[in-house]
Amino acid sequence: MSFEPIAIDTRDVPPRTAWALEQAGVHPLLARLFAARGVKSADELDETLAKLLPPAGLLGAADAASLLADAIGAGSRICVVADYDCDGATGCAVILRGLRMLGADGANLAYVVPDRRVHGYGLTPAIVDLAIATAAPDVLLTVDNGIASLEGVAHAAAHGMTVVVTDHHLPAQVDGRVALPDADVIVNPNQPGCGFASKQLAGVGVAFYVLLALRAELRERGKFGVAEQPRLDALLDLVALGTVADVVRLDRNNRCLVAQGLKRIRAGRMQPGVSALFAAAGRDPRQASAADFSFALGPRLNAAGRLADMTLGIECLLTDDASRAHELATALDAINRERRTVEAGMREQAEALVDRALAAAGSVEAAFAVYDPEFHEGVVGIIASRLKDRLQRPTFVFALGQDGALKGSGRSVEGLHLRDALDLVSKRHPALLIRFGGHAMAAGCTIALESLDLFRSALQTAATSLSTAPATQRIASDGALAAEHWNVATARLIEAQVWGAAFEAPVFCDAVEVVSQRLVGDKHLKLALRLGGTVRDAIWFGRVEPIGERVRLAYRLEVDNYNGHERLQMIVVAAQEKPALDSA
Repeated sequence: MSFEPIAIDTRDVPPRTAWALEQAGVHPLLARLFAARGVKSADELDETLAKLLPPAGLLGAADAASLLADAIGAGSRICVVADYDCDGATGCAVILRGLRMLGADGANLAYVVPDRRVHGYGLTPAIVDLAIATAAPDVLLTVDNGIASLEGVAHAAAHGMTVVVTDHHLPAQVDGRVALPDADVIVNPNQPGCGFASKQLAGVGVAFYVLLALRAELRERGKFGVAEQPRLDALLDLVALGTVADVVRLDRNNRCLVAQGLKRIRAGRMQPGVSALFAAAGRDPRQASAADFSFALGPRLNAAGRLADMTLGIECLLTDDASRAHELATALDAINRERRTVEAGMREQAEALVDRALAAAGSVEAAFAVYDPEFHEGVVGIIASRLKDRLQRPTFVFALGQDGALKGSGRSVEGLHLRDALDLVSKRHPALLIRFGGHAMAAGCTIALESLDLFRSALQTAATSLSTAPATQRIASDGALAAEHWNVATARLIEAQVWGAAFEAPVFCDAVEVVSQRLVGDKHLKLALRLGGTVRDAIWFGRVEPIGERVRLAYRLEVDNYNGHERLQMIVVAAQEKPALDSA
């Protein structure tokens, strides 16, 4: 059972804005696409480093810089506590590479990363103990975690460590109030009192800003002048990768970071590990796009944290030895293939559970939570995302942790803030959630095995109370694609731009006649479509059901390179049956 969108909407394009952008030299199609995404002037498309927000506006950055400058000068031991996803891995590599560039002795630098099945998420007391055993640090520096680690920070402080928290997640709440850890310094654009204009920095972005502040601090101390200061832009390939892979909103500041990272990669200036990951994924870095981060490099790094040890991913990003990077990227690629196998089996089980729940309920409920004893904890987030896409409802998937508790990962839809929903659940059922955290679109929680039914009920109630999502799925499109834009050059031009969360890649829509359709690989629908008198190639990944002879399709353009021959292909994302064929 699948759920088709009832409406494929067309984005509003302010005509005067599009005209002004075109007059400023922006390609006509891009002018239309940018205007529809809220760009008001050509100046907003300036993605040079000069347009980055200054680090002085990020609360805690200057204090962190002063503390780290003192630590470097004193030869203190610094241990980075990373996260086990792509954002955490890239952030760890950025901060360690950056500290070395800014004068830290590599012998005084170390890192630890949690095993999600053993330690759980964040700076837990167990991770503090691991850091002590591994590095005996004077300074504990978190990257992409720590803002909700009240116990972990207290445990580190009790052992005499200075703690610097760099994070971008939302703080914890205790008794309805924001509760910050008692760290020596906190750098987080989402902490109370921080007026930094870009609240959407990823963890790796926060780490990069700390380095910018540290460089300024060392410059003030006379360590180097402007002309000879280390070039931190050499780290932007890693910043771009982590930013896109973490699916943070691509506001102007993040688009600058990503654009500059892509520029370096396309010019061949990247870390050996990034180059090796491109090779392992079979992608050409000379034509790198943000989509490569989302669908090729990011999954290979994330697979290590899901099924093995993220140390593999971090080491791949840290090494300067091309042969070693190739070896590690090859290992990550193998783990990712294993992840796909595990995911395929889990998804089949989860789909069966959903089908039974739908049959029992007789309708689509406000939210879903599924669990099977065989589910792998490292893949629950991916399965939750797949089910959310199918159901268009907030969905949690649970696996049994080593401690006997259920570890759940959830994904949401527009109109329901998932962390707020969990917060409401915790208020109504104080003993239900052992721990929880996350964002609007993704969150996690831990519950007791016997509490699953109560959680399902409580989540559905909270979703019903808080959701402002439309009753039916709606796809935002950029309208029809004019015939003059049906060429590889235009498709490459679109690919070269920075697209991502809140600045979505273009999706076009047209009424088409289906000439032929067949399954390829038993799981993808291959189509020949008549559009404007021309037959076009198309594919709908993950679709097995046939579609009608006349439909309105939402699709992306992609350049398919086969045996050195480039051709355009439509990547279908949605269909509206029985349309009015004369509608846009």
